[in-house]
Amino acid sequence: MSEVQLLRDPGIEPTDDVIFDALGLANTAYVKFMEEIKNHDIQVGWRYYNDGMAWLGKGLYKWIGARGGLKEITVFWVSIWDGFFKATIYIPEKARADVLSLALADETKKIIGDAKQMGKLKFFPLVFDLRSDELYDDIYALVDFRKTLK
Repeated sequence: MSEVQLLRDPGIEPTDDVIFDALGLANTAYVKFMEEIKNHDIQVGWRYYNDGMAWLGKGLYKWIGARGGLKEITVFWVSIWDGFFKATIYIPEKARADVLSLALADETKKIIGDAKQMGKLKFFPLVFDLRSDELYDDIYALVDFRKTLK
């Protein structure tokens, strides 16, 4: 099955209806993911990125810093594909051992172990192709872990 990224037209914003049409059967899993992520204090904002020529959802965690200023960190990215969606979490390389010590499924630990650092950037991507909610517990654990790496 070929993977085709959707939401490529900068003039068509990713409304619920547009996303529903793109995801088909995976829409239920997407809605569940977006609802639950709110319980983890994450706000998702959609924006068209010219470098990737697609709309991406940016999952932000915001908090008030020690001096009273608003702080934020990007916790994950969401992209819409034909029949599924991807959630990508970037973990600092220096935290690989810590993230491997989390209570995660073997499949997720394999993804973490196999992930390659991104060139000179000191992060490695964890990419999850989601058609159902079977990996959500692991993803939420990774989201909560990523929030601690301010």
